[in-house]
Amino acid sequence: MVWTSSVSDLFTNQKPKSPLAERLRPKVLSDIIGQQHLLGKGKPLQLAIESGNPHSMILWGPPGTGKTTLARIMTHVFNAEFIALSAVLSGIKDIRSAIEKAQLVLQQNGRHTILFVDEVHRFNKSQQDAFLPHVEQGLFTFIGATTENPSFEVNSALLSRAQVYTLTALTEDDLNQIFNRALKIISSTRQFTDNARQLIIAFADGDARRMLNILDQMIIAADTQNMALIDTDDVQNALSRSTRLFDKGGDAFYDQISALHKSVRGSSPDAALYWLCRMLDSGTDPLYIGRRLVRMAVEDIGTADPRALQITLNACESYERLGSPEGELSLAQATLYLSCAPKSNAVYLAYKKARAFIAKDKSRPVPLHLRNAPTQLMKKMGYGHDYRYAHDYPEGYVAGENYFPDDMPDINFYHPTLSGLESKIQEKLNYLRSLDQKARKQKFSEQKG
Repeated sequence: MVWTSSVSDLFTNQKPKSPLAERLRPKVLSDIIGQQHLLGKGKPLQLAIESGNPHSMILWGPPGTGKTTLARIMTHVFNAEFIALSAVLSGIKDIRSAIEKAQLVLQQNGRHTILFVDEVHRFNKSQQDAFLPHVEQGLFTFIGATTENPSFEVNSALLSRAQVYTLTALTEDDLNQIFNRALKIISSTRQFTDNARQLIIAFADGDARRMLNILDQMIIAADTQNMALIDTDDVQNALSRSTRLFDKGGDAFYDQISALHKSVRGSSPDAALYWLCRMLDSGTDPLYIGRRLVRMAVEDIGTADPRALQITLNACESYERLGSPEGELSLAQATLYLSCAPKSNAVYLAYKKARAFIAKDKSRPVPLHLRNAPTQLMKKMGYGHDYRYAHDYPEGYVAGENYFPDDMPDINFYHPTLSGLESKIQEKLNYLRSLDQKARKQKFSEQKG
């Protein structure tokens, strides 16, 4: 009995130690490091907070950049009740419960509520719509946090009632400041080499919470093993296998995506599949790889095989439907197809040439014969006059017609290669140009005669 009692006392008297990230969470606005484009003197969010009038908002930014912290600080600034929901764990029942609590707080204490919804993009349309009438009535101030573009992930009705503030990944200097602040709170005698510190900051990739979690692990490991000095080997050994292999913002990540792209471009399906699987195994977002495959389809294959673009888009859509691991197979199929497809960068080069020309060129007016004429006045002004409808001509082509501005110099952006379908495209363009030359010679002869 005595032994049981002492064990009970042991567990009831000990309180779990909060994670370092939670202990270091800023309590006032001036303690926040980073986001000076929003919180600096005279900047939008700083002015909004100083106004004393809370308004609904969406905080959009990468993980660990201070979205939750900002919401909590605003609660204190405005002396409001704080209710937090996670869109990952909550449903309509939780939303209703939060609304009822906000109503109760207002009735009993006269206090306003800030309703914070983390990862709001994970709520479906009906869940997001549930907030609308209460936001309009002013029952609570809605603050949503999201890592995804709210233009695509948040209902337009809710988005129209909230100001969007974009948070950015913390800089290396920001993370260094937070690192120093953490060491003071920890009061540890353990020392970090400069390289070890930089490695931890690099692994964090602009995410303060991630850095502090790693730092917490390192201090615990150092205390356990009685290490006075922590170096890069100690950091790498303490990190998980996937963390060591993959860093979405570091050299390893960019080296691997570069290797994947170059393997596809170099028509090496086995190497491309190797790098694809390396990145998936290391925790890369599969849809990031999917977006890069779409770029490869356009940049390195283009009109040599137009199917490549549709196949990569289908692969991305398949992944979105199936998720991991089943959907990853569609990305593998697209990778192998792109690797084996004929290669051409003609589209990519043509686009770059056209953009470069336009950036330096003057703004040339659209020729009258190419302008639309929906009104009688426009027709009198010559809009659309002498326009020749291509489908009225043999082979659907108006030989000798000019579709550039009248004073445009003779210029050719697109140069198809002899690879894949582009060889046929080149033949077709050569044929059409020969028709143009004949038509211009005939026009010149008629004008001369």
